[in-house]
Amino acid sequence: MNPPSEVAAPPAPAGLPSLPEVHRSVAVPNAGGFLRKLFAFMGPGYLVAVGYMDPGNWATSLAGGSAFGYALLAVALTSSLMAILLQALCVRIGVSTGRDLAQLCRERFPKVVAYPLWLFAEIAICATDLAELIGTAIALELLFGIPLLYGVFLTAFDAFLILWLQNKGVRWLEALIFGFIVLIVGCFGIQIVLSDPDWAAVLNGYIPAQSIVTNQTQLYIAMGILGATVMPHNLYLHTAVVQSRSWNLDEAGKKEAIKFATIDSSLALTLALLINSAILITAAATFHASGNTEVAEIGEAYQLLTPLLGAGIAATAFGVALLLCGLNATVTATLAGQVVMEGFLRFRLPPVLRRLVTRLIAIIPAVIVTWMYGASGTAQLLILSQVILSIQLPFAVIPLMLFAQDRKRMGVFTAPAWQLALGWATAAVIVGLNMKLLFDAAFGD
Repeated sequence: MNPPSEVAAPPAPAGLPSLPEVHRSVAVPNAGGFLRKLFAFMGPGYLVAVGYMDPGNWATSLAGGSAFGYALLAVALTSSLMAILLQALCVRIGVSTGRDLAQLCRERFPKVVAYPLWLFAEIAICATDLAELIGTAIALELLFGIPLLYGVFLTAFDAFLILWLQNKGVRWLEALIFGFIVLIVGCFGIQIVLSDPDWAAVLNGYIPAQSIVTNQTQLYIAMGILGATVMPHNLYLHTAVVQSRSWNLDEAGKKEAIKFATIDSSLALTLALLINSAILITAAATFHASGNTEVAEIGEAYQLLTPLLGAGIAATAFGVALLLCGLNATVTATLAGQVVMEGFLRFRLPPVLRRLVTRLIAIIPAVIVTWMYGASGTAQLLILSQVILSIQLPFAVIPLMLFAQDRKRMGVFTAPAWQLALGWATAAVIVGLNMKLLFDAAFGD
């Protein structure tokens, strides 16, 4: 089928379009049923969703499940609903303006504001990469016995996989990500079956309990789950990667694109919620139920699974899922780094060089800490990476909301009042809880 006829796009204010290698590279059929059009738009949501199941999420979900059983499932659900709303706003902005969040920040804000926003975004991407590096290295050690220090260095070679897949096209990247997610779901399916959770307690866990607010430790872990769920680089990435679809550029075409791309991201993030829930449920049913209430390190969880569940396959599935999550998140962090650098600075690096620079920045602290303190040190470094992300998150969410309500740029596609109200409420919650998280990290016990 020939690609649909298009109205000529207005010239970009400056520079190349977002992610020019894949920009408008996936055809959208003019005719066909609902499922055929949805399939054309499916993919970007899954690239974004993997950021919601990275090793930082694992650490917080393991700690929450082992310490408090199923009680924090309500926090995982609330965090995911916030993420679904924010990513839906990313879709709306990317489709209606033809610009990504980084480009819009560069165009709207003075340099004295835009450049610090770029720096915060780069720091957040390096922190994200640090968490993925540590998680992947831990998985290599658990599965293959590769020492942590060697595993840290081995993770640098994933840059060549990213380069090869980018040259093949965005659909190949999306297919790889989706395939990995399916395998991750299968791995956790095995663990859920073996851990045999109390399903009545699981369902009750999705109902918010007063103890989440009244119990200081429970509140702290709940804030950690929130901080590890809503990832700042995903906001930049989604506004860019959604533009890989070649929809009609008239008003009807954009409305259709917003509808189907929002369905795509909502379905993908629902799947991410199921995976995060599975981590917490496994920790609750396996560790909390057996009295192991202080399991927070990924390696410790792996070592305890076999003796507690009586099946070696449970630990293996755990390690495989961790490795796949680390590799998945690596792909999206690479793309997000490209979006941020090109959007804010209008400066391009070859993707493999960009990847190697970012990974080198993350490798240096990981190597030093691993060499000096071993596994316990990497666990603390993983927590530190989440604190760094917490610092940056408001600097991505607030600009997103400003553009979502900007009638001059968005026109008829300005977010409806109910989305803006919920979006600003979400931003306020994120800012407030992350400020408390930082305060506790600086001055708490």
